[in-house]
Amino acid sequence: MQGRHTKTGQLAAIKVMDVTEEEEQEIKLEINVLKKYSNHRNIATYYGAFIKKSPAGKDDQLWLVMEYCGAGSVTDLVKSTKGQSLKEEWIAYICREILRGLSYLHTNKVIHRDIKGQNVLLTDNAEVKLVDFGVSAQLDRTIGRRNTFIGTPYWMAPEVIACDENPDATYDNRSDLWSLGITALEMAESQPPLCDLHPMRALFLIPRNSPPRLKSRKWSKKFQGFIDTVL
Repeated sequence: MQGRHTKTGQLAAIKVMDVTEEEEQEIKLEINVLKKYSNHRNIATYYGAFIKKSPAGKDDQLWLVMEYCGAGSVTDLVKSTKGQSLKEEWIAYICREILRGLSYLHTNKVIHRDIKGQNVLLTDNAEVKLVDFGVSAQLDRTIGRRNTFIGTPYWMAPEVIACDENPDATYDNRSDLWSLGITALEMAESQPPLCDLHPMRALFLIPRNSPPRLKSRKWSKKFQGFIDTVL
């Protein structure tokens, strides 16, 4: 939802969420991450959060107010090509900016855990912003690993999926790089690998298949090498 500051006229994006007991922890986590880390150029700026009281018997609403990104998401940009790919220089620019945001988060011991085109927004000035920290994880400074199964199936790293099958399995911030690689393939091929399959089937195949690669030979060796490195 879009809003406007009544005094300054500044546009803002408003994320409205019902506050239930089940979602309370996730909502608090997103707010805490935004408060601490939204001062980076590649992370959407956090403006504030407000509770809207609802009538008795209904959940209250949390209104999360953050930077408005007028050009939409990377997924929107990909869809606008109508099945074609983005230009390689555009993909390179977007990947570079995502990496800058991830480098900042990882330096602060945070894993995003849901990098995908839909969670990468563009401003009217083509600035790249990471959003949706609802599944972010603050890493323990000594262990530095997680064993929670969470994220979006088609972009999910094999080691993250393994956590659902093996309670002893762990992963670290390199799982975000895998998701970035899948996002790069999404930009190059208009959709992520295995997206024509049921999500549960994709979850089964991702850890068992070889890492996906670019299908077309039109891409530069640098781009192919980048995909080989992150996947």
